[in-house]
Amino acid sequence: MNKAVIIIFFLYNFSLCAFAQDYRVLGKWKTVDDTDGRTKSIVELYMKEGKLFAKVVELLPAATTTICNSCPGDKAGKSLIQMDIVWNMRPSGTEWSGGQIVDPKNGKVYSCLISLEKEDLLKVRGYIGLSLLGRTQLWHKVKS
Repeated sequence: MNKAVIIIFFLYNFSLCAFAQDYRVLGKWKTVDDTDGRTKSIVELYMKEGKLFAKVVELLPAATTTICNSCPGDKAGKSLIQMDIVWNMRPSGTEWSGGQIVDPKNGKVYSCLISLEKEDLLKVRGYIGLSLLGRTQLWHKVKS
């Protein structure tokens, strides 16, 4: 009986630690374009209704798009500032998945995977179908 209690205690604490680690992605991140390597914007990752979202909070001088002209639905023709560019992500082990990301340059919407590579480095992958068919950006944590 005592062994079972100890095992349950350790498993419970381990699961709490693993669960808490997923939320280190919250906060502000600098987006770095995977094609030209330039920092384009500051994006804030936040929780809404139990899911992870990301909205643009600042456009930097290297930003080439300020309005999402080709975006679908309610995003069409809107300013990128305060626009959700990532939505409906759910925790899945050590990463976030199940949501989508929009490319403001062309308005295309992709499936998305987000994982924390290091405390200050986020890997954001947009893909169609299989995650092998896509692009990855590395975002850098904004220091407070």
